[in-house]
Amino acid sequence: MADKIKLIVFDWDGTLMDSEAQIVACLHAAIADLGLEPMDDDTVKNVIGLGLREAIDTLVPGRDERFQQTFVEHYRKYWFQSEASQLFEGVREVLDALKQQQLLLGVATGKARRGLERVLDETGLASCFHATRCSDEARSKPHPQMLLDIMAKLEVLPGETLMVGDTEYDMEMATNAGAAKIAVRTGVHSEERLNRHAPLVCLERIIDMPGWMAEAGLIELRE
Repeated sequence: MADKIKLIVFDWDGTLMDSEAQIVACLHAAIADLGLEPMDDDTVKNVIGLGLREAIDTLVPGRDERFQQTFVEHYRKYWFQSEASQLFEGVREVLDALKQQQLLLGVATGKARRGLERVLDETGLASCFHATRCSDEARSKPHPQMLLDIMAKLEVLPGETLMVGDTEYDMEMATNAGAAKIAVRTGVHSEERLNRHAPLVCLERIIDMPGWMAEAGLIELRE
């Protein structure tokens, strides 16, 4: 564990926002539009956390750029038509508590920039984050580029950085970037899968994070 954490980077979907159902519904709808063989929910859920193009290549491998672009267009059509997902319980309080510690906060997400900007605007959380990075601006998780870009922008070392996520892709990205990691069990990957990557802790909910960090001596909670 790092001696002093200066930067905490969050995944978005499944970590801060309960968006699993929305993502799955939009993927199923795009799959149907393109006349592809229907897929079960578990197959579709497993790609959550990847960039959209990497998710498509996992679900329907070997297709060309034109197919991928068509799939992206159909998925985004349904995404922007659908009702927005909700933040998990306690997210605002967690971010406020961490801001009080003078910590830098960031987001590294499989969303495209347009999608992240939409949810940041809808939730009013844009001002909470000092840097954000999306899958259409960098290589997809588990490649470390998104996390490394954020660290470089904020001039923070890997040993001063903590990644928080709900998937193996988040855990692998942190490992590849040399950062510490916290897992949360609110997404699509099981506790067993998450623990394979040796996170500092695997929490039940994001709201439990400040308390755990205080117990671990990483922060001092204020009354």
